[in-house]
Amino acid sequence: QEKKIFTVQGPYPIIRRLLRARGWVEKKFSGTGRAGGWARGRQEKQKEDKEGCDGGDGAEQGEVSRLVQDQVPNFIWTNHGSAVDRWLLQQDQVLNHYTRVGAFATKEGLCLNLRNLPWFDQADPNAFFPRCYRLGAKDERQDFIEDFHLTAARSLLKMALERAEDGPVGMEQPLKSGEGPGERPHPSPYAPTPAGPGPPLPLQLVEEALQVCGQHLGSLGHQDIDGNPSSPYMTSSNWERFLHGYYRVVHEGARLALSEGQQEQCQALLRRLAEQLPQLGMEGTHNIWVLKPGAQSRGRGIVCTARLEEVLQLAGGCMAPLARAGKWVVQKYVERPLLIFGTKFDVRQWFLVTDWHPLTIWFYQDSYLRFCSQPFSLSHLDPARHLCNVSIQKWFRPGQNQHPQLPPDHIWSCRQLQAYLAQVGRAGAWHQVMVPGMKAAVVGALRSAQDLVGSRKGSFELYGADFLFGEDCQPWLLEINASPTMAPSSAVTRRLCARVQRDTLRVVIDHRDNPACSTGAFELIYKE
Repeated sequence: QEKKIFTVQGPYPIIRRLLRARGWVEKKFSGTGRAGGWARGRQEKQKEDKEGCDGGDGAEQGEVSRLVQDQVPNFIWTNHGSAVDRWLLQQDQVLNHYTRVGAFATKEGLCLNLRNLPWFDQADPNAFFPRCYRLGAKDERQDFIEDFHLTAARSLLKMALERAEDGPVGMEQPLKSGEGPGERPHPSPYAPTPAGPGPPLPLQLVEEALQVCGQHLGSLGHQDIDGNPSSPYMTSSNWERFLHGYYRVVHEGARLALSEGQQEQCQALLRRLAEQLPQLGMEGTHNIWVLKPGAQSRGRGIVCTARLEEVLQLAGGCMAPLARAGKWVVQKYVERPLLIFGTKFDVRQWFLVTDWHPLTIWFYQDSYLRFCSQPFSLSHLDPARHLCNVSIQKWFRPGQNQHPQLPPDHIWSCRQLQAYLAQVGRAGAWHQVMVPGMKAAVVGALRSAQDLVGSRKGSFELYGADFLFGEDCQPWLLEINASPTMAPSSAVTRRLCARVQRDTLRVVIDHRDNPACSTGAFELIYKE
């Protein structure tokens, strides 16, 4: 009569315990239930038993559960959002998933739909989402090739300046926080291969880069509106030759000759491009891109590469007849990340959606960091240095030169990050730059996909967004995950995952019934 019957699918002992403490009764999964929606396979049942999810019921709980086996559950928590379409839900049932969330919770969906953000908001997705292309779509594959060419030209100009003077001219210097308080990474993990002996490459290489970047700047300012776009400055063979020279500079340390006039041109051009391209600073000089399967998770299948031909080959070739749009996405790698003791990390940030119309978003005020197990280096593109996923890093041992203050389990809380930032003189970065930027990115991503998601009153969903931070502490959204893991991989995640589940129930049950109730660490950041 009180409609307090719940059912849980998957290893969520905390959800079970918290609901029982509220006086709810669990309807167990058994066999092949109604419409296939309540089915639970033997393998999943064994997994839950092993993790202690069904233990501790007691005779009284077991008897009550048997009494409600023929009743319809009022609250459903499952780890399989993809199964929602098959379930025959009644109007008053609460479910922890929405349908069609792939519009933003897959790499392909986020890549495609964030481009529509300017139609809904004045925000620029290029300010928080590294540019991304679906290689299976012919037009996007060509756009990527053009982007790779232009990035190579800009990178060549940056390297020419870096080698002509002590450090980048007109560009921000790397933070001194890479190795700790007051220390400067040496050698810099961002630096290209130092110039070696031997004759410099022809001046033509720099001239071509200046011409290409100048032409691109004109197109950004719409100065080419009356031009002839079918007559590009560089032909395919020209680009092939240019990339060969560029690779020699960045990977082999080939020397570049730069006249005084060219140096002034490079400085002026890069300054003007920085005003038009919000990603110019983070893109670095190595032209590294990340190739990702469009709908995979936990870092599976991700490859970093700095050569155009490798991207196209790994993705099946530029003319693969069976290539499906979105099967592979390629995204610009953040080459100038914020480092902690010389090591790369990202942040798993939770947020909760309780309605899509009106869009209602809650942001969790606790999060955790995931470290790589090896020091950051752009000269080595192995996963141990560049992919922060727990499921990837668990296969690697910490490097022999790992900083002693880095956690052995590769996990920090965001409060530990705040303490570190204060230690290196950036105490305000978390609350003034990083958190506001993450909130804006989450709102932008959801607004761009709002009309594509299957909205349902009474439902809710918890998501996990992965962010990387640039050396200026600006956040870059990498991806958004539905059904984020609640498995405790460390002492930090054991504590925080328990809290976010507790606070989720506070929002979707307690606060719904009584708006005066506490929502824990969830903050309402957006409601239309």
